Amino acid sequence: MVVSSPDGDGIAMDGDTMDMSGGSMAADILDSQSTDGGHFTVSATSRLDPVVINETHAWTLHIETADGSPVTDAEITIDGGMPEHNHGFPTSPRVTENLGEGDYLLEGMRFNMGGVWVLTLEISSGGQSDTVTFEVELN
Repeated sequence: MVVSSPDGDGIAMDGDTMDMSGGSMAADILDSQSTDGGHFTVSATSRLDPVVINETHAWTLHIETADGSPVTDAEITIDGGMPEHNHGFPTSPRVTENLGEGDYLLEGMRFNMGGVWVLTLEISSGGQSDTVTFEVELN
């Protein structure tokens, strides 16, 4: 991800682009990340392109086991917010549908201001429970 400041300077992070001057970010997949205990690998894609401040939207989560098999029976709990501001999301995001093949519909996402947000997922499947946290920055 390239984080660009309003003066056009950028910091390369993973090859995607995030525009910080207009209160939005590219709706690219949040890169696959292993859960804290290494039981699952998780990625997420916004269904809103671009992600903008104060618009409720949905994401597709993709969850695999550590060996790459889709997790088709996960129970997922959502938490997060803005740690720097000490508040959670202005909505109550939750998984509303199992889309199959390891994909899940996360609805009710909304970012109500610019800054650093975290999205924490607690995943339970096959007798394993684990957590992953994504960081999103909107300016």
